[in-house]
Amino acid sequence: MPWRRLPLARKAALCYLGPMLAVFLQTLPFFAVIGLGYGAGKVGFFPPEATAWLTRFVFYFALSAMLFGFSASMSLSEIFEPRAAAAYLWGCAVVYLIALAVAFVRLRPLTEAVMEAHTAIIGNTGFLGVPMLVLLLGDPAARTVLLVLSIDLIVFSSLLTVIITLAREGRLTPALPRVIGLGLARNPMVVAMAAGLAWSATGLALPGPVTATTTLLGAAATPGALFAIGASLTTKRAERLTVAGWLSVAKLVLHPLAVGGAAVWIFHVEPYATGVLVSAAALPVAGNVYILAQHYGVAVARVSAAILISTLFSVLTVPLVIAQVGG
Repeated sequence: MPWRRLPLARKAALCYLGPMLAVFLQTLPFFAVIGLGYGAGKVGFFPPEATAWLTRFVFYFALSAMLFGFSASMSLSEIFEPRAAAAYLWGCAVVYLIALAVAFVRLRPLTEAVMEAHTAIIGNTGFLGVPMLVLLLGDPAARTVLLVLSIDLIVFSSLLTVIITLAREGRLTPALPRVIGLGLARNPMVVAMAAGLAWSATGLALPGPVTATTTLLGAAATPGALFAIGASLTTKRAERLTVAGWLSVAKLVLHPLAVGGAAVWIFHVEPYATGVLVSAAALPVAGNVYILAQHYGVAVARVSAAILISTLFSVLTVPLVIAQVGG
C-alpha cells in the first residue's frame, strides 16, 4: 500500500518503530555474541575456569588498553564535564535512596539494603557500555562513558565500602582510606584511565608502537568482553526473583529516567551528552557487583539473579532507550 494511503495511526507506528528497529539491528550483534558465550558456557564447551581467565584477560589487558587509548587522547576537562557529572550523580542518588527505602520497608539490614541500592545503579559500563555505546553513538561518546565509569568505580564503590564497614564495625577505622585507595589502585580500569590522562597532560602524542599495541589489544576487548558476559551468566541463578525483578526494573527503567530527568530539567546538559548519560544508565547490572556481593557475603543470590534478569531484558530495553535518545 502506498505511504500516502496508509492510516495515520499506522504511519505514526511505523515512524516510531522504524528507528527502534534500526537500533535493535545495530545492537543485535553485541547481544548475539553474549548469546554465543552463554551457549558455550551452558553446554560446557566453555567451562567456568575458561570464563574466569577470559574475563581476566579482558579486564587487565584488552579493556584496559582500550581505556588507556581513549583517555590518552583526551584531557581531564574533556571527561569531567561538571553538569554531566552532577546530573549522573543526582540521578544515581535518587534511585539509590529509593532502593534503600524499599529494602528498609522489607526490614532488611543496612548491609543488604546498601548492596541492593548499589545493584540498582551500577551498570555494565566497562564490558558492555564502552565498546557498544562508542560504536553506536560515535567516538565523542567516549568522554561521557568514561565519566560514568569513573563515577561508578570511584564514588559508588567507595561509598559501598564505607557503609558496609560502618554497619559491621560501628565506626570508620583509620585503615579505611588505605583499603579504598588500594582497591582503586588494583583496579586496572582506574589505573588505565589515570595513566592515559597523565600521558595526555604531557601534550605528547603516543609513540607509534604504543598506539599500535593498544589498538591491537583494544580490538579484542569488545568480542572478549561480550563473550565473557554471556559465559558468566551460566553461573548466575534465578533465585529471589521478586527482589531481583524489582532491582532489574530499577536499573533498566528508573535509573535512565532519573538520570535523564536530572540532565534535562535540573542541570541542562547538552542533548548529545544527555543521550550518552541516559544510554549508559540504561545498561544492565554489572558483573562486578556480584564480585562485591561475594566479597562481603551480602545478598549474593539477589544480585546474581538481578544480573541475569536485567541482562536478558536489556536486549529489548537498551535499543529502545538508544533509539529514543539517539533520535
